[in-house]
Amino acid sequence: MIRNVLSIAGSDPSGGAGIQADLKAFSARGVYGMAVLTALTAQNTQGVSGVQLVPAAFVADQIRAVFADICVDAIKIGMIANAEIADAVAGAIEPHRNIPIVLDPVMVAKGGAALLDLSAVEVLTRRLLPLATLLTPNLPEAAALLNGPTAETRSEMAEQAQSLRALGPKAVLVKGGHLSGRESPDVLATASGLTWFEATRVPTANTHGTGCTLSSALAAELAKGAALPVAVADAKAYLELAIARADTLSVGSGHGPVQHFHELWQMAASETEEQR
Repeated sequence: MIRNVLSIAGSDPSGGAGIQADLKAFSARGVYGMAVLTALTAQNTQGVSGVQLVPAAFVADQIRAVFADICVDAIKIGMIANAEIADAVAGAIEPHRNIPIVLDPVMVAKGGAALLDLSAVEVLTRRLLPLATLLTPNLPEAAALLNGPTAETRSEMAEQAQSLRALGPKAVLVKGGHLSGRESPDVLATASGLTWFEATRVPTANTHGTGCTLSSALAAELAKGAALPVAVADAKAYLELAIARADTLSVGSGHGPVQHFHELWQMAASETEEQR
């Protein structure tokens, strides 16, 4: 049975991040994707030039409409934008907290534009973090949630992961992509302790939507029943290849997207070659 996964996030018309990236990652990982929009953005690979928010009550209406008709096997939450939307999302999904919920606290776009109102951080922390099966912040996001400095070492990453878990989520994956050096490690904090996931940094500028893609892949794996450490390993391996194949795309002149369908397109190319 194909599992159904719901993304609650903003739209990226250039297709590299947000809802568009989520739906691509869902499809690539073999689940049926659904989408509730929280915001429309005017953006491309060079940055965000405008944001229009969806009224909070209508965001909640979208969520309730999906749950009224469809079995949802996991939820991924991305761009929340403001306190009212955060509160509305929390109220709408609270009755469904028994399913996996992956919360990616989208705060700043790749080009530096703010995507989360500062007043929303308190509501996100108080209402959404306790609902999360897994919280997936990068280093600046982890620092913002804790109102502290950005981690610069593995030990600081581990400490912040444990501090964030104390705020309510069942598990926290702190992503080390902003660390300096050739490695890009992530650390998972659960009730059982810490687990590190290693990766070598891929030399490319095309990393637009990596956070959206990883959190969506994680939600897909959890929807399929994978244990959390296995889901993290599989999703991270998928993203690593998507980044490695990013330069095969030609999208824009800034931070381009990752190649979500690297496995499918490579398979199709191989089949075409064989037919020749």
